Amino acid sequence: MDATFDAVVVGSGPNGLSAAIVLQKHGLNVLLIEGKDTIGGGMRTMELTLPGFKHDVCSAIHPMAAAGPFFKTLPLDQYGLEFIHAKTLAGHPLPDGSVVSLHRSLFETADHLGKDKKAYIDLLKPLCDHWDTLSPDILSPLKFPKNPIKLGLFGINALKPSTLLAHKFKETNTRALWAGMAAHGIQPLTNIATSAIGMVLMAAGHHSGWPMIKGGSQSLADALANYFLSIGGKIEKGKMITHHSQLPNAKLVMFDLSPKNLLKIAGDKFSKLYRWQLSRYRYGMGVYKMDFALSQPIPWKSEALKGAGTVHLGGTLEDITKSEKLVWEGKYSENPYVLLSQQSLFDNTRSPEGYHTAWAYCHVPAGSERNMTSTIEDQIEKHAPGFKDTIIGKHTFNSKEIENYNPNYIGGDINSGVQDWSQIFTRPALRTSPYRTSFKNYYICSASTPPGGGVHGMGGYYAAKRAIKDLF
Repeated sequence: MDATFDAVVVGSGPNGLSAAIVLQKHGLNVLLIEGKDTIGGGMRTMELTLPGFKHDVCSAIHPMAAAGPFFKTLPLDQYGLEFIHAKTLAGHPLPDGSVVSLHRSLFETADHLGKDKKAYIDLLKPLCDHWDTLSPDILSPLKFPKNPIKLGLFGINALKPSTLLAHKFKETNTRALWAGMAAHGIQPLTNIATSAIGMVLMAAGHHSGWPMIKGGSQSLADALANYFLSIGGKIEKGKMITHHSQLPNAKLVMFDLSPKNLLKIAGDKFSKLYRWQLSRYRYGMGVYKMDFALSQPIPWKSEALKGAGTVHLGGTLEDITKSEKLVWEGKYSENPYVLLSQQSLFDNTRSPEGYHTAWAYCHVPAGSERNMTSTIEDQIEKHAPGFKDTIIGKHTFNSKEIENYNPNYIGGDINSGVQDWSQIFTRPALRTSPYRTSFKNYYICSASTPPGGGVHGMGGYYAAKRAIKDLF
């Protein structure tokens, strides 16, 4: 690594890869450095249970990869990326045995919501209709929007706590569907602006679906990396950067890292104020993750769940609100909100013929080492009697193990920081640009910057654009 580069990007998650691509396309000579032997960050696929069973280590379903504005501009299909769409985007069973579902069609979804049909359409149709013009503003740092009136109409509802916006709905099943979407935010549903998470996920689904990626999430990372290489970029793997002295000379350095790790690597270069700001950055709840190798598809009681790519378990709005509040307070729920994906139903590359996989996690207190295996399995078994009998292999990650696997997931926080009202736009620190550090030409581009977590690459995109403006 004695060569001199125009730009160095540390970390190959979706944001690091996006930043590297933007910089390289601008004509810079870019080196991407990845600490592990494979690139991808949260986009990795491994045989975690048994040979031939491919499991997504972190991200599994990709609504924002399909609906986000940046990836659409890249010819990733020419590099092996193939989206697979399930018949139903997401299913949500209730305690009475009924199921409410999110479908690709806004109107098909609304048609099954009884008295809430009009309220649901009124809430989401404006966002769905204008997704292509609004998403660049929604998935961006704080700035004057290109469409202030339309974005303002979205913001009126998006800034509300999920529990408050739920008052628009009268039906128990609609409220449960809404809670399952909002709980992706990994924070109490009573928090301000948690409605934004639910609205964006639903609208993205109606616009572009909730696809999985053929062969696993690693295929998206590989497509981005191979495109980057095709335009002249360079990648070095297996080089874990622990101090800035390990970096080659470059005009700028971009870090796809959490603030905690950025401080470890480059804290001695930063101002006292910036170090203080980064040290105060708040991380959220952790997750307990499970992967299953199965002898057959999950035996759901409801036929509606057998065609769903994603299943939200946890019951009613009230149930999910309670469980998320308990975890936020450092406690454990016996009826946790569980996110489950069953990719092998739609992608036969995920498992040997005749066998299947399942991917699931629940939220737990940060840094938790408690074994939640039986709790997650019991939650699935409620709605799929006989599920446990289909398990032929399993793999678990507690929150501490998740952080050990990916040091950016502090305490098992896969969103790389709480996405509440005080950190949505100011993450990781309140500055003229959230991507600039206090040291000239050092930038941060991770999920700890706007617009936050999710596989969309927009943090890297905007960070690279900021650096280019500063450099030229």
